[in-house]
Amino acid sequence: MHADDYAKEALENPDIQIKKVWDDNVERGEQWAKELDVPFEENIDKVMKDDDIDAIIVTTSTNLHTEILLKACQHNKHIFTEKVLALSVKESEEIWKAKLKYNVQLMVSLPRLTEKEFLCAEEALEKGWLGNVTMIRCRLAHDGAVIPDGEEFGWLPDRFYDKQRAGGGALVDLGAHPIYLTNRLMGKSISVYAHLQSISDQYEVDDSAVVTVEYESGALGIIETSFLSHGSPFQLQLYGTEGTLLAEDGKVKIKRKQYQDDKWLELEAPKQIASPMKQWADAIQKNSTPTITKDDFLQLTVINQAADLSHKQKKRVEIR
Repeated sequence: MHADDYAKEALENPDIQIKKVWDDNVERGEQWAKELDVPFEENIDKVMKDDDIDAIIVTTSTNLHTEILLKACQHNKHIFTEKVLALSVKESEEIWKAKLKYNVQLMVSLPRLTEKEFLCAEEALEKGWLGNVTMIRCRLAHDGAVIPDGEEFGWLPDRFYDKQRAGGGALVDLGAHPIYLTNRLMGKSISVYAHLQSISDQYEVDDSAVVTVEYESGALGIIETSFLSHGSPFQLQLYGTEGTLLAEDGKVKIKRKQYQDDKWLELEAPKQIASPMKQWADAIQKNSTPTITKDDFLQLTVINQAADLSHKQKKRVEIR
């Protein structure tokens, strides 16, 4: 879905040049290589062995991540990859160990950690504006699986409903964003209870999901996602003993006990943070330290794996 977006951003970055395209679908890969005006290489091993290639941007189906990322590490290629890093915690840790062993820069695309809603919420927590936070809720949904009249499918490509390739449905794909946001804002999670729903009988994966998370602080988290929601805005909400922060579609407002007349105050982002790809390129070129970290990558998979197990077992799953 995001390959075109990443290619556009790469071409806009003076430190990055696109040199080749590889795709396990040869016809698709050849067509895209023509559009980018670069060669197509059918053999991925030749790409990895090419000394003119310093790094790879991975937008394959998720089930191919581990194989490709480990191969890239072994050939000293820096890696930018679409989320999630891998489908299991074990595989994710294996990739991270390889990254360290071969000294490559690894970045997973978690863009909402650089955007206004998160930055305002982070500042509110750091400055104690909300008091003790007792609950967080985050929702991201769209209508990609809604089938218009006269059509056979919605606008999401059919591979998003292939459990073997995608590793899951709405939660793994779209729910990743609320998961990594709530992980970062609330800290260590200790348990998960999840329900992954397949409302449409046309798909073998979940098209809607709700996950409740218990944090070490005692706070509760509610994570919501769906492929069946037309017009659903992105929402991030934090509720505390001293105030509430509400973010929706680019606007962030806060209400605190200390504010006169208990009115809402609209917030602006306290700082600007470079995109994940820019952070990745800077880490390679300048040895700078990205704000998006190992914990963000791995804890995303921890919650996904726990949620899947909770749904299958129909019970609360503890995280150790």
